[in-house]
Amino acid sequence: MNKPINLLLILLMLTSPFVYAADATEAAPAPATEAYKPKATQLHRADFDALSANPEKILVIDLRRPDEVSSIGGFPVYLSIQADQLEKSLSSIPKDRNIVTVSNHSGRSGKAADILASNGFTVAGYLGAQYYEQEGGHLTKVAIPAPKEKPAEQNKQ
Repeated sequence: MNKPINLLLILLMLTSPFVYAADATEAAPAPATEAYKPKATQLHRADFDALSANPEKILVIDLRRPDEVSSIGGFPVYLSIQADQLEKSLSSIPKDRNIVTVSNHSGRSGKAADILASNGFTVAGYLGAQYYEQEGGHLTKVAIPAPKEKPAEQNKQ
């Protein structure tokens, strides 16, 4: 091979890593947004059990869907409000109790606790039902009843 072609090949081999490196830095994905950090207090099993000792003073708001509550379990008495319906339901929530918000892993319940506190509610804290159970707490599990069979239609004569 002649000398100019060899020099060109060597030059390409030496510069190509820099070209690909520049492309890689430009194509890097944007950093993920930081996770929401609630201002309210995250409750643990002992905290919630202490609050539950005076049930007339607390209100448990479970933000999970009914299928989540039935499959994972929940607390014996609670107000069920879907997380996306919380702000529309503020007028139906009593203000005379300490509120504990519940979700599976405290994500929704932390946000909900802050929303309630910013709207004048007294919030004791937020809780993750699955964390509560992992810490030895007992969740109530209710089986969904089987659908009722439709009665057979009588033959019309």
